[in-house]
Amino acid sequence: MSLLVVPFFEAVTHTYSYVVVEPGSGTCAVIDPVLDYDPMTRRAGTASADAIVAFVKSNGLIVEWLLETHVHADHLSAARYLKSRFLCAQIGIGAGVRDVHRLVDPELTPPT
Repeated sequence: MSLLVVPFFEAVTHTYSYVVVEPGSGTCAVIDPVLDYDPMTRRAGTASADAIVAFVKSNGLIVEWLLETHVHADHLSAARYLKSRFLCAQIGIGAGVRDVHRLVDPELTPPT
């Protein structure tokens, strides 16, 4: 069985997030979800994450994992935001990613 990989592009930070669906199971994982971050104003938005929410809901999927593979100064994780939308999802994130988030903005640091 092949996995379905659906990309979501965030134009301001030029980053991709992915929803990986296991067909037939109704479950998925979200990989590298991003907030819409404007470094000039230091404000973050949720439009890109909301597009993922809409996709998941419109396809009747259950998010099991929110996975963070890396972090950069030009984008911030939307894992915590998506966790508030998909309560049964677990966050998989490396300690180094959490350290960077804590330095940039403690309010955006995903929970342990």
